[in-house]
Amino acid sequence: MTYWIVVGSPENFRIAIDRGFDLFGFKSTRRKATSEMQPGDKLIFYLTGVMRFGGIATVTSESFEDHTPIFQSKKPDEDYPFRVQTEAELILDEDDWLDVKEWAPQMEYTKKWPPEHWRLAFQGNLHKIPQSDYKLLEREMRAMAKEKAKA
Repeated sequence: MTYWIVVGSPENFRIAIDRGFDLFGFKSTRRKATSEMQPGDKLIFYLTGVMRFGGIATVTSESFEDHTPIFQSKKPDEDYPFRVQTEAELILDEDDWLDVKEWAPQMEYTKKWPPEHWRLAFQGNLHKIPQSDYKLLEREMRAMAKEKAKA
């Protein structure tokens, strides 16, 4: 099993939610990375602009190419053609999205960069992360969801 951080816009995250999180698409530059994805892999969504983690999905298919317009891009002709079928595992309400500034310093993955440049860890569309980072973020998201359910 591989653990991934998906870097994308809140708008595309909402599109996936509105679709029932049945699939997610990746940029045309991510053919190689998506070809490594396998059913059972975990995706954690880092949302650009707001700098928050919004949820977790599980990959349920191998990657495939599809140019049907679904996701939005600021770049003309970018249709996020490399896709995997997914299943939502844990999607937080927008008010509960985790602030990356609180969690990035605790992640192994971000330690590749000097502490003041941790944001560089979240450049680009897709990154493999260690299981320990996945577990850290998953635990915190589940705690947040549980707290919300009590309220």
